[in-house]
Amino acid sequence: MITIPPIWSLALFGALFGAIIGSFVATLVLRWPAGQSVARGRSACDGCGKALSAIDLVPLASFVAYRGRARCCGAPIAGLHPLTEALAAAIGAAAFGLAPMPDALAGALFGWILLTLALLDWRHLWLPEPLTIGLAIAGLAIGWLGIGAPLPDRLIGGIAGFVVFEAIRLGYRWLRGREGMGGGDVRLFGAIGLWLGWRALPIVLLMASLAGLAWALVLVVGRKGPVGKVPFGAFLSLAAWLVWLIP
Repeated sequence: MITIPPIWSLALFGALFGAIIGSFVATLVLRWPAGQSVARGRSACDGCGKALSAIDLVPLASFVAYRGRARCCGAPIAGLHPLTEALAAAIGAAAFGLAPMPDALAGALFGWILLTLALLDWRHLWLPEPLTIGLAIAGLAIGWLGIGAPLPDRLIGGIAGFVVFEAIRLGYRWLRGREGMGGGDVRLFGAIGLWLGWRALPIVLLMASLAGLAWALVLVVGRKGPVGKVPFGAFLSLAAWLVWLIP
């Protein structure tokens, strides 16, 4: 009889559960900016609008089995679906495989919310207020339960993150006469402080800034036109979860 080590069992559970979460996240990212309801109505084909059955909604497997096309009409399935499911599965596997409970559950939740924010910012330059505030409240709740960074460190981190980014935003607007940073970035950095504590904020900011600069250089070297608005919230989200994962 083959015995699966407990760590691999937990990682597998995290991956499977994460893929399911990823399916919901992909639907949210596609529907929310378009003003469509995420919670109401059955999932429908993007091509013909036909209601999808359970066999069409198996994360990753359905996409592979039908070669990236809808079973009902053959229309291409948006690549966002398998990408998001794979990323959410990787987050779940890493969190449950590398961290003890209940830290693993908290870290996976942190990663899945950040993934949603990163995708929304990357695609639409939008960090919804309900989601950033929800992330902040979840960080406070996790700290109150005694999981991860101490609650005082989180409170200082939340205040410091918000104040620093708000000062940068206002300062830029005063100097240049236009907005250089959205309020969503401010709320997101404050929420990250409420999750990781104030000591982690400098490294998160450094990593996100380097990643954003690297992306801007890629655009310039690739001659894809002038660098417009950079989805800095996506880089903040990536940096924050990596800091949680590799403390």
